Amino acid sequence: SKISLAEKVRAKAEARIQKRREEAEKTRKPDRLRAPVVCVLGHVDTGKTKILDKLRGTKVQDGEAGGITQQIGATNVPLDAIQDMTKYLKDFSKMQLKLPGLLIIDTPGHESFSNLRLRGSSLCDIAILVVDVMHGLEPQTLESIALLKKRKTPFVVALNKIDRLYEWKRNPHQSVVQTLKKQKANTIQEFDDRAKEVVLQFAEQGLNSALFHENKDARNYVSLVPTSAISGDGMGDLIALIFELSQKLLAQRLSYSDELQCHVMEVKVIQGLGTTIDVVLVNGKLKEGDTLILIGLDGPFVTQARALLMPQPLKELRVKNAWVNHKEIVAAQGVKVCGKDLEKALAGTQILVARYPDEIEILKEEQATSFSQSLKSIKLSDKGVYVQASTLGSLEALLEFLKSSKIPYSGVNIGPVHKKDVQKASTQLEHDEQYAVILAFDVRVEREAQELADSLKIKVFTAEIIYHLFDRFTEYREERRRRAFRFQSSSSSSSGIQRTQKGRTSSGGGLSQQTSHSTQLRI
Repeated sequence: SKISLAEKVRAKAEARIQKRREEAEKTRKPDRLRAPVVCVLGHVDTGKTKILDKLRGTKVQDGEAGGITQQIGATNVPLDAIQDMTKYLKDFSKMQLKLPGLLIIDTPGHESFSNLRLRGSSLCDIAILVVDVMHGLEPQTLESIALLKKRKTPFVVALNKIDRLYEWKRNPHQSVVQTLKKQKANTIQEFDDRAKEVVLQFAEQGLNSALFHENKDARNYVSLVPTSAISGDGMGDLIALIFELSQKLLAQRLSYSDELQCHVMEVKVIQGLGTTIDVVLVNGKLKEGDTLILIGLDGPFVTQARALLMPQPLKELRVKNAWVNHKEIVAAQGVKVCGKDLEKALAGTQILVARYPDEIEILKEEQATSFSQSLKSIKLSDKGVYVQASTLGSLEALLEFLKSSKIPYSGVNIGPVHKKDVQKASTQLEHDEQYAVILAFDVRVEREAQELADSLKIKVFTAEIIYHLFDRFTEYREERRRRAFRFQSSSSSSSGIQRTQKGRTSSGGGLSQQTSHSTQLRI
């Protein structure tokens, strides 16, 4: 019968997919390693970006081709650049280097830890946590530590801004250990005091830590590397340590597999290319013409990879056509993918590839299941703010924050704020005006959406840091509360409004609908 034929075809395809995955797992060998994905986390203003710039910029000054290629939200640091940065570290230069390089992800921490992990593995292999030596652990640092612990991600600490220490003398062309020894006594004293303070703060978080050159037990103690992204001190030590730990502790995890592991980082419109997606290819290969199964807000969709682009080596970035087309790309790399319908793709989700047409439906179902599982965890209430974020990971981080701050949310979306989002948020005008608000995290607001919001009197708050969004909403709520209170006192004194038991103001219809709403704020 027809059904059994369809079932046979499906069973055959399922078995093929399963076999392919098992084969990929079997053929993994620790002697063929991929580049580890390194995430850089830390509190605002600790110097994360400066550190990334320093890591990227190593070869730019020399104008060398094949130096560090600035990639898509991801910077590929090849082996020769690493050797160049660490050439004055005697022990490291003697070491046999087995990794092809490092892939440094430059995203706000949450995105990299998006809950849409591919079969239990998180995008990030090892992390650099940037701590300002002058300020110690700050709120966002603690947030990052909690994430790292939850994901069991190994990390090293860049104890940054040592150039701020009193009378610091820089020397980026030797190990920071030697540079420290050559400082004046009072500079060494200040560093020791501040480093001890950080070790104590880590102990309060339940973590053992030690300065990297004194750390005899890298598995159980977090290494602190004194760095300065400004003077360059300690940057070679930091890269060497990341490389060494990845090679020693993560060989099994970093063994290359043919099983595709690929995450969408960003959806971008590029002039001349249309809508593209920037992806991190963690494992496996992507080929031009591959059939991609992606996740959109309306469920999974299928498209062809029309082009796979990577930036040219730095030297040639001045050329108008800055992208080089590749027929095949092997992990781990940052890649820009061109194709149809990519504007539907959701940042923070994974990509699957169907090798044969009969696999498409099976993989679509697989994608739908993993997506619905992550959305199930989002519980909406009837009354509450409307929340918009750039990726699923950052949306989850923001909702987690709102939940702990007791702020309800009635609707969520991913991507830029459109008119339809404003219309959805406007339903709160009937329920409770204080929630007729859109909290937009790290996304842009379309002009038409902003105009509609202005005409409907819906507040749109945008910010790139969760705390800022929260502060602005709290301020707005306080301001409404004060206005309502002022209005109440002036109305009751001028027109003797009687109060009902519920505490609402009831007068002979003299109060407009709007004001009676704002006097009954439930905060």
